[in-house]
Amino acid sequence: MMLRTCQALYSQAGPSAGGWQPLRFDGGAFYLKSTRELMRALLVLRLCAWPPLVTHGLALQAWSQRLLGSWLSGVLLRASIYGQFVAGETSEEVRGCVQQLQTLGLRPLLAVPTEEEPDSAVKSGEAWYERNLSAMLRCVDLSRDQQTPGPTGNILMQLKVTALTSTRLCKELTSWIRRPGASLELSPERLAEAMDSGWDLQVSCLSPEQNQHLQASLSRLQRVVQHARAQCVRLLVDAEYTSLNPALSLLVATLATRWNSPKDGGPWVWNTYQAYLKDTHERLKRDAEAADKAGLAFGVKLVRGAYLDKEREVARLQGTKDPTQPDYEATSRSYSRCLELMLTHVSRCGPMCHLMVASHNEESVYQATKRMWELGIPLDGPVCFGQLLGMCDHVSLALGQAGYAVYKSIPYGSLEEVIPYLIRRAQENRSVLQGARREQELLSQELRRRLLGRGLRAPR
Repeated sequence: MMLRTCQALYSQAGPSAGGWQPLRFDGGAFYLKSTRELMRALLVLRLCAWPPLVTHGLALQAWSQRLLGSWLSGVLLRASIYGQFVAGETSEEVRGCVQQLQTLGLRPLLAVPTEEEPDSAVKSGEAWYERNLSAMLRCVDLSRDQQTPGPTGNILMQLKVTALTSTRLCKELTSWIRRPGASLELSPERLAEAMDSGWDLQVSCLSPEQNQHLQASLSRLQRVVQHARAQCVRLLVDAEYTSLNPALSLLVATLATRWNSPKDGGPWVWNTYQAYLKDTHERLKRDAEAADKAGLAFGVKLVRGAYLDKEREVARLQGTKDPTQPDYEATSRSYSRCLELMLTHVSRCGPMCHLMVASHNEESVYQATKRMWELGIPLDGPVCFGQLLGMCDHVSLALGQAGYAVYKSIPYGSLEEVIPYLIRRAQENRSVLQGARREQELLSQELRRRLLGRGLRAPR
């Protein structure tokens, strides 16, 4: 019965092997979007595919403010890039964006656009991180206010750990984690005990100030997860650079020890795995097995990764081995292997294992939907899909209209907060932006159809 229901929700494309009928990512779902929205999307995607604009984005923003004034520059940004990729600034604007997504069969994945860059100046005291804690707690409330938890889906939210703890501390921890014999002193169980009890944590590789900052960071993370759990919001922790990721994974494992009990409704803290790194498949397999052994639920957001150029440059400057896959094809093969590993794990573990297929790649989405059908994973079960707000709508809309759980990553905040964040994301995702030619072609086709008087495309 479930398989027949899955088939009914798929498109009317011709039958393929085994009777499975794939979704069609041909822009057919664009009938759900207004002509104004399609025109803005086409303009912004073409602008973002222009390398000089991405490379010099911050300088161009400052230049436009001097030339046009802050007010007019802000109006232009809100009508273009900000309007395309950002939910808004106020809770009312965010609510309006979320409601529009929900009418399209899509769900919000709110993100606070705050993080600490690895090469940023060292901050004195805890004030900056405490302000970020307040922003994260408000984001939990905002996420909860937009949706109702229940059988129709999970409430999800992105979490940047480097908004709550310093990158310098993460680098120190990563360096120590990679040394032999450090596992006992920096075990997730020991950190979780310190987090729960509040007793002074002393790690030998850290200075007294760094130990105090680690204790404060654990307290902030604990408060966010406690509040999120109380509000039924699941937290998806972002991965970052390889110089930080082992420390971030340690902190996620610490939180998972306390909050991912199978008796507590599945994983409340998820980690992100980047397929463009050579060791990701092995780490993912090891972590899934460790969660099974510890009797913990396991949550994964699977991405290709966005720090390719910087990782290669750092490896070249430091004379270390390049941790990244040699090319895009190798990254795609890695993503496919990780996806197969996780879908098989989900089919075996059921609701104790959750997966977000975070990809703009049509082949990866095709693989995921087909394997879900073959493995008997329900459309609105423990597997969901994720794309960025304002991008890949031809895939998101097709998935949403077919009944899959689809989330759009949504930053929100003021122009001053969000534009630098968007420019950093654009610089990290150059290949995605420049590779969005198919989406641009589909947008152009739909606009030509409407402007030539053929009207809206009829829904399938």
